[in-house]
Amino acid sequence: MSGHSKWATIKRKKGAIDKARGKIFAKLARQLEVAAREGGGDVNANASLRTVVLKAKAAQMTNDAIDRAIKRGSGVQTGAAYESIVYEAYAPGGVAMLIETLTDNRNRTASDVRSLFSKHGGAMAEPGAVVWQFSRRGVVQVGKDTSEDDVMAVALEHGAEDVVDDGDTWRVMCDPSVVFEVKAALEGSGMTVQSASSTMLSSMSVQVTEPADAKAILRIMDELDDNDDVQDVYANFDIAEELMAEVAS
Repeated sequence: MSGHSKWATIKRKKGAIDKARGKIFAKLARQLEVAAREGGGDVNANASLRTVVLKAKAAQMTNDAIDRAIKRGSGVQTGAAYESIVYEAYAPGGVAMLIETLTDNRNRTASDVRSLFSKHGGAMAEPGAVVWQFSRRGVVQVGKDTSEDDVMAVALEHGAEDVVDDGDTWRVMCDPSVVFEVKAALEGSGMTVQSASSTMLSSMSVQVTEPADAKAILRIMDELDDNDDVQDVYANFDIAEELMAEVAS
């Protein structure tokens, strides 16, 4: 998780903020459409949709854009029909990756993902080869302008399970169903919440020490992030902060 978290921080710093926000909103719209199509457009009766709505609001997506995506998914407005496909793969250095996609053309998406890994020295994995080591967790990153004890006191009171030192931040771990409630409680106590998400964490961590492997992994992450069909990427790499900064520069 730590390596993945550092990559996300570097990506935010070097990316164009407006362009990145537009891409995030497009991906969230797909997630809203699929959640509404599969479970209905009522957020009170559709837990999956409610989670995505909270995620979209946390990303500052407008209520109008959220409503339009839900209406498309519910059939009130027309739109493309997306299906969810998860790919499993290995990046250089034996790093395991899960790639969650929403696509209206599975052949295009499969070809794009396979080509990307082949280009950077990785390989697609057989179904089940990677996914077994990942489990869904809620993660809230809190700034270190607040002490660990204070973070823990508020977080545990609102359903969190643990607080971990993650370098520049405190990582609050919780069940994914309460991640946004924990975020709201921490912010309500005056703490600096840098991010909150429902993510997939691996039970194993692969330490990457070779610069070539680290560079290839970051290129794979960047190119997957740029693919409109790719919604989320989860990986079990851990790259030292110094090496991360070296290869990302």
